[in-house]
Amino acid sequence: MKIALIGATGNAGSRILTELVSRGHSVTGIVRNRENVPSDDHVTAVGVDGSAQALAEAVAGHDAVVSSVKFLDLDPDVVIAAVQGSGVKRYIVVGGAGSLKHPDGTLEVDQPGFPDVAKPNSLRGGYMLEALQATDDLDWTYISPSRMFVPGERTGAFRYGTDHMLMKDGAPTSISFEDFALALTDELETPSNIRKRFTIGY
Repeated sequence: MKIALIGATGNAGSRILTELVSRGHSVTGIVRNRENVPSDDHVTAVGVDGSAQALAEAVAGHDAVVSSVKFLDLDPDVVIAAVQGSGVKRYIVVGGAGSLKHPDGTLEVDQPGFPDVAKPNSLRGGYMLEALQATDDLDWTYISPSRMFVPGERTGAFRYGTDHMLMKDGAPTSISFEDFALALTDELETPSNIRKRFTIGY
């Protein structure tokens, strides 16, 4: 497939880029600084200014769009409008864990001890999920990592969930960037969560 990857140089984005290329997909890495995108025969770097028009032009003509950027760095309304304007229907978002529910029904972002510095981005991530749920013209998937989203290994051994935080021994679990990239690429190649959110963790 031909994939537009917004945020190809971040922690998750760089692993997604590696996973996509390793499976033979062609990737357009859409970033602010093109020189930071790794050089590869299957990768094209495109620099954009973050406006809806520029993003729409950059992602047009692809089979799918993946966005892997902080919600505070790229306004959800802007990127959703850009994908809608591009004509591309398949859209996958690297989501956040803040909107996942705990067993008592409360959200992760509302848990005691949730870092204040992380709340604005998490709340914006929850807003993006709601905005996607209100669309009727995109085949979107929103993938939430576990609470701990960290560098690690590509194991292929993880669990799937929907709207609830995956727990282990009574506590939220983790997921590596590498396994997250694997699950995301699987969803691209074999869609099973169209217009849905899912989560993964160990």
